[in-house]
Amino acid sequence: MARVLTPRAEDFPRWYQDLIAKAKLADNGPVRGTMVIRPAGYAIWERMQAEMDARIKAAGAENAYFPLFIPESYLKREAQHVEGFSPELAVVTHGGGKQLAEPVVVRPTSETVIGEFMAKWIDSYRDLPLLLNQWANVVRWELRPRLFLRTSEFLWQEGHTAHATRADARAYARRILHEAYEDLMVNVLAIPVVVGLKTARERFAGATATYTCEGMMGDGKALQLGTSHELGQNFAKAFDISYSSAEGGREHAWTTSWGTSTRMLGGLIMAHGDDNGLRVPPRVAPVQAYVMIVKDGEGVAEAAAKLRDGLRDAGVRVALDDRTDTAFGRRAVDAELRGYPVRVEVGPRDLAAGNAVVVRRTDGSKSPTPVADVVGAVLAALEADQRALHDQALAHRESRTVEVSTLAEAIEAAATGWAKVPWSAVGVAGEAEANGQGVTVRCLLRADGSVPDSEDEPDLVAILARAY
Repeated sequence: MARVLTPRAEDFPRWYQDLIAKAKLADNGPVRGTMVIRPAGYAIWERMQAEMDARIKAAGAENAYFPLFIPESYLKREAQHVEGFSPELAVVTHGGGKQLAEPVVVRPTSETVIGEFMAKWIDSYRDLPLLLNQWANVVRWELRPRLFLRTSEFLWQEGHTAHATRADARAYARRILHEAYEDLMVNVLAIPVVVGLKTARERFAGATATYTCEGMMGDGKALQLGTSHELGQNFAKAFDISYSSAEGGREHAWTTSWGTSTRMLGGLIMAHGDDNGLRVPPRVAPVQAYVMIVKDGEGVAEAAAKLRDGLRDAGVRVALDDRTDTAFGRRAVDAELRGYPVRVEVGPRDLAAGNAVVVRRTDGSKSPTPVADVVGAVLAALEADQRALHDQALAHRESRTVEVSTLAEAIEAAATGWAKVPWSAVGVAGEAEANGQGVTVRCLLRADGSVPDSEDEPDLVAILARAY
């Protein structure tokens, strides 16, 4: 397999690029910074999307769709927002062969256009809360693109809500953070995440608070996998999102926004992949069990088809590989690269003994199993390997995280992993110093690991790391 992928320990970025290419997940698009997501990669994204969509709807939000093109003047209404996004904007000045009366921005995020329509749709306190989500593409002109992690166009969901009180807005932003984002990342993607508060320096442009889910990748760097923002009344005042209160007065709403993207797929690759390719957690795998005919003849094809049907009837997402005109070794390597959680290999020799071979991608084990027991063995393996991938990622994070007491120690520790350091030992000045050395404060936590309301709380802990 070393001839297929560059070993992770030798060159982690090259391994990442090799894996995406060899597993046929994505390709670079024709415009620099864009990507083509191939069917194998898109199938994983579809599973992520379905799981996330169900959680968002369970939290009461409804899906809608808003325009790709946004009047430039909309962004200028919220000063911090336009300043934060200006370097990344793609602006259209001509359309239909003519210069536009007003330039339009290709959607970098939708707070402004959704704010415009929230103002139109909300009149009374009875219209609140208004809970919206959209699945869309966005454009942020990226200078240093990397497939799935940083591309000029990417796919995501973005939620936008309006509430009658600050407390209600904060509670909802936290609900999405924990019940949608953290739950999916931990229990479906098997990525243990640290959930915390971003510093003012790292806060979303125009927000009053940004909460984040941070995962450690295989090389010890951090990846921001999802964020949820309290926007206060900044956008409500800029777009006059106001309502008649129960007392008869006119009040501005409190708003939130929150998003996750195809970056989660990059995180999945880097958190779980090994030198043989992807390792896809069973709960998000498009194909959980891959039934392979080793060699045809002697009833093998019939037995393989029956196993496929039995697995499907048991609720397993299953595919059958009957391409006996292609060498089995090559097909097995491809299956390893794609990260199918379980392979069921059916060949004449094993079948003559009444067996098939169950191969687990997580640990590489191969177990001859009576045909009648294969379905049960696969179900048990899928459940065990979902836990195993999470536990391995957690052990990796713990082994590469150190507790230190000074900024200098934290910056040094960030060369190989994460540092936990008292926020009081870093502060605003120390954060700027760390940034100058390529290290960022990923988030702030309370001493008990819970999410703080403000970076001004006493005794906070900062997580410092190098990041993607």
